[in-house]
Amino acid sequence: MRTGYSSKSLLIAGMLTIAVGGCSNASHLGTGSGGTLGPTGGSGGVAAGGASSASGGSGLATGGNAAGGASRTGGTTGSGGAAASGGTSAGGGQPGTGGQAGRGAGGSPQTGGATETGGQAGTGGQTGQVTGGSGQAGGSTGVGGKSGTGGQAGQGAGGSGPTGGATGACAQLVGQQRPVAFGTLLDPQAVMCAAQQLAKSIINPSSAQWRAKGDQHRSYHFAGANTDEPYRISVPTNWDGKSNLPLAMFLHGSGSDENSYMDMNNKQLVTLAQQHGYLLVSPLGDKGAYGNFLRLTAPFGDQADADKLMSAVTTDSERTNELSEQDVINVLELVLAEYPVDRASMFLFGHSMGSGGTWYIGGKYASYWKGLAPLSGPFVQKTGYPWDDVRKLLLFVTEGTQAPSVDASHVLRDWLKANAFTSEYEEVNADHGGMIPLVLPDIFAFFDRSKAK
Repeated sequence: MRTGYSSKSLLIAGMLTIAVGGCSNASHLGTGSGGTLGPTGGSGGVAAGGASSASGGSGLATGGNAAGGASRTGGTTGSGGAAASGGTSAGGGQPGTGGQAGRGAGGSPQTGGATETGGQAGTGGQTGQVTGGSGQAGGSTGVGGKSGTGGQAGQGAGGSGPTGGATGACAQLVGQQRPVAFGTLLDPQAVMCAAQQLAKSIINPSSAQWRAKGDQHRSYHFAGANTDEPYRISVPTNWDGKSNLPLAMFLHGSGSDENSYMDMNNKQLVTLAQQHGYLLVSPLGDKGAYGNFLRLTAPFGDQADADKLMSAVTTDSERTNELSEQDVINVLELVLAEYPVDRASMFLFGHSMGSGGTWYIGGKYASYWKGLAPLSGPFVQKTGYPWDDVRKLLLFVTEGTQAPSVDASHVLRDWLKANAFTSEYEEVNADHGGMIPLVLPDIFAFFDRSKAK
């Protein structure tokens, strides 16, 4: 155990606020888990599966999920997409249609983003990531429901991925079941596919910013969220411009953004990444908790309260967490499309809510990572989680002795050891925020050790 400092001297953050629903969203720097969940879209659609003349792929609240073969429509066989529904030539999903019901309807091969539905440029979802046949190509004729998948998945692909329907390869963005019991309905393969297509449509080797070095503020347009999403990267200034770089992605805590932890403690994170030679990536995660619905009230070992949190999920909170999860993968694929990265040396870490995101994104998208390093946030459960995939990863769990989550972290530590995971545990004498600067050097040392394994 190491002795450290309190958050008063080392963390520009508020104290952790423990409420019934977890941490206050107003708290600073990953208060336990926090993170409010904003409006979603794409519900309803029981009778129409994406039909109506009202929307045509309208934006965020419903359209992005309701547009022609909408993000949750997409075209199961025999439902939706009939002449009178699923993306008729009139429109593409008025509010209240083309959404959740679309998960089993809408977007048949003739729809899924018919030429006049869901794919008006600049509406619903340029990327197709959330809107089924919408966006940049989402209304390509015959693609939104191509081969029973572009439409079948219309849920984010109705046309597929970020280009909306060029190939139908990114079908099934939203599924019928949760890949992680305490996370969203997003299908990880479809999310990765959509993000890769988005990256291909954005990257520009002739840009002056291409493969730039140093600490950088970036952004990209995420049509599904109808906004320009910011993110931060730091590339070693002594990089030769050719060698593959190890990558470390950091997920911030509740009440913070992509800059908060990067700037704290005299840019400790940036300095460590430079010293150890890592390409450091810090996404915003839009307005959610990276897809994870667990909060401080339901840390590891508390399945009953985890079930309560899941029973309280609404269409709004579902949608917000979907966008947050997608933003993380979008940013990751943008970086991978631009910089040469050592794919065998990619690591994910985060604090508090970002620790929950590390467990969630790390497990659901385990194929990316060599190791995970969650800080003061045991927001994962024994059941409904892909532990077999995580077993292949190296784990470094850290906690503060004065943090409210310390007891649950002890339970997690002991369970990982008893079940023969390749894990390390470090505890420092500090509170929830004060533990951060103490463990970060050890986390980068863990990354270095892990690269050699």
